[in-house]
Amino acid sequence: MTHPKIVMEKVTGFMQSRIIMTGAELDLFTQIQRGTDTAEGLAGKNSRDIRALTRLLDALTVYGLLAKENSRYRLTPAGGFLSADHPESVLPMALHMNELWENWGRLTDAVMLGKNPDWALPSLKSEKSRNAFIGAMHVVGRRLSQQIAGELDLSPYHKLLDIGGASGTYTIAFLEKNPKMKAVIFDLKSVIPLAETRLKKAGIANRVELAGGDFYTDELPMGCDLALLSAIIHQNNPGQNLILCQKIHKALLPGGTIMIRDHIMDESRTQPSGGAIFAINMLVATDGGDTYTLREVTETLEQAGFEDVRQIRRGEHMDCIITARKPV
Repeated sequence: MTHPKIVMEKVTGFMQSRIIMTGAELDLFTQIQRGTDTAEGLAGKNSRDIRALTRLLDALTVYGLLAKENSRYRLTPAGGFLSADHPESVLPMALHMNELWENWGRLTDAVMLGKNPDWALPSLKSEKSRNAFIGAMHVVGRRLSQQIAGELDLSPYHKLLDIGGASGTYTIAFLEKNPKMKAVIFDLKSVIPLAETRLKKAGIANRVELAGGDFYTDELPMGCDLALLSAIIHQNNPGQNLILCQKIHKALLPGGTIMIRDHIMDESRTQPSGGAIFAINMLVATDGGDTYTLREVTETLEQAGFEDVRQIRRGEHMDCIITARKPV
């Protein structure tokens, strides 16, 4: 029998999220890891109220992200992931979630009106917002990209077009697994320096061309035989996806393949469950974005001129993959 306490825990879950995101926004976890371990030290260093900051630190302790002893705080193993210095830091994702906070506060309006009247893409708001978004995408993709690259046989392909490739997470994974492959990353001009930095760090910058542009308004680079749309279609409405797929069809070499990574919903639109929740994120954070079914994606690809549409991977965490081929 369901107890009302369980329901109330779900209702009040936003409090935990808000506390953790504020800790991330103030970069408390990084500062504590670097040695500033008292409320007084943290407050003085950043000109903040000691009493209020202490209450926040104590709440983070309750949630198991900090440990407290004799008025000093230290990171727990869980809290360590929220430090910028952790090799597997999730701080960029926490900061991106913080950017979405106001959008989610307008969910009731979005349901009543059909969309959030105040929505704004992170990349259009500020450099801080954009960098948080790009960093968050790397957090999500760094392990998944390696996993997908290891599962797929991409040896027949010579050149990848990574559309909206951000800082190059998937390009790096695919090229490391396929040493003969080259790539083009196409993304906004403001994003290209982030990709350049990560590609140099990975040691594959000489195999990747960087092309700045906007796939909503610009044509795509030509001459590739594999095009990747990784976590892109959900931010678009159906008409935008059709136009984008038509551009990809035009840019690909004959016989080339388009690969889409995203949530792919069943016909009930409740599975995968992560996709059903993500559809709400698109409702409040985009102008018409959504999660799509296999049938909907197939129809879009076929209208754009592709054939042999297949779902080659199923998953729960935006890790479904659909491929289709441009006729020879």
